[in-house]
Amino acid sequence: MTAWIAACQIDDIEYEDVLRFDHGGRSFAIYRDPEGAFFATDGTCTHEAVHLADGLVLDDIIECPKHNGRFNYKTGKALRAPVCIDLKTYPVRVSGNHVEIEIG
Repeated sequence: MTAWIAACQIDDIEYEDVLRFDHGGRSFAIYRDPEGAFFATDGTCTHEAVHLADGLVLDDIIECPKHNGRFNYKTGKALRAPVCIDLKTYPVRVSGNHVEIEIG
């Protein structure tokens, strides 16, 4: 079953930034790229489960704060060791002033 969940308001995330969102015992990371588009992935690094919201966002890259592994947050692709397992990504839409993710 598909479930769209309001994760935050548009103004909660700066351009080229990331925000933590927890729901139903799961953690997600919501991103805003330099052009203002929104994206979502699982919230923790696939290497050692550190939350990515504490990491650095550059263009379409999120860098894990613990070991500096990198992912493309638009595709989930693991880009730099020590990460080698891709992140799961989620569809995102804007509804009114809210950013919603589909976690179904």
